[in-house]
Amino acid sequence: MSLSVGIVGLPNVGKSTLFNALLKKQAAYAANFPFATIEPNVGIVPVPDRRLAKLAEVTKVAEGMDTLPPEVPATCEFVDIAGLITGAHKGEGLGNKFLSHIRETDAICHVVRVFPDEDIIKEGSISPKDDFETIKTELELADLETVEKHKQKKNANVEELQLLAQKPFLVVLNVSEDQLKEANQLEEKYAQELNLQKDQVVAICAKVESELAALDEGEQKEYLKDLGVEESGLERLIKKAFATLGLITYLTAGEKEVRAWTITDGFKAPQAAGVIHTDFEKKFIKADVCGFNDFIENNGWKGSKEKGKVRSEGRDYVMKDGDVVEFKIGA
Repeated sequence: MSLSVGIVGLPNVGKSTLFNALLKKQAAYAANFPFATIEPNVGIVPVPDRRLAKLAEVTKVAEGMDTLPPEVPATCEFVDIAGLITGAHKGEGLGNKFLSHIRETDAICHVVRVFPDEDIIKEGSISPKDDFETIKTELELADLETVEKHKQKKNANVEELQLLAQKPFLVVLNVSEDQLKEANQLEEKYAQELNLQKDQVVAICAKVESELAALDEGEQKEYLKDLGVEESGLERLIKKAFATLGLITYLTAGEKEVRAWTITDGFKAPQAAGVIHTDFEKKFIKADVCGFNDFIENNGWKGSKEKGKVRSEGRDYVMKDGDVVEFKIGA
């Protein structure tokens, strides 16, 4: 189960800069964990999760390994939806082609321009609020066309239509480097202005993200510290996307790998097992579950079991974010 987010925005709001930064992250990620070839307008990036490094260290010691087991984070797919301008629903700027791409995503990410730069022509961009309304209107008009076309079909079934305006969405405020320190206040301001929840708005400097993507982990930390921020914009964007879509992650740890798995909040243990392999849901027997902090403090499965921190859970157990799990599956 992977999170898929479509990035939309007017020309020159910084959407391509943000997407190119994501592609750099993908390139670094793919160097360690190869993926099948994907389209140029799709980037699959790792979901930042500091818990995995700790799991790997504990597992190495507990299992007497010479090297750390591989870390396999959850992933987030970003789809760059180019060409959205006024009239996109009628095909302006290849709008129809790109609108069809958005229908396949779980959520929509609206990028609006907040940074001041007289050297970059706005090309239709007026203000964050107007830009957001322009894109939102195009999506709604595209939905109307979809509904009308569906009505005109002979013997049209009443299947559920993939309407764009019904998808969960986030707004990325593309700010300048100097504005990053005010990210919290800007998010609150524009959440009120756009009539959204604060969790739906995230301030990011696409230029900084592009520079961060080219640095190693240590250099990234120093750079962020110099800017007066703790997390990269990408980390905050993915966290808010997970919250908006009601997603959580559980963890598995062993000699083969330590891994984060994405599930919907509220999933029961058999459903969570099914994310690893569909057969696991059908053949589920039980789940050994340990809280992440207990797992780390007691040095893995053996120590956690000795301290009574591992629970045996059945089919009705509702998974929690950060559960470390070992599923027992029947033949």
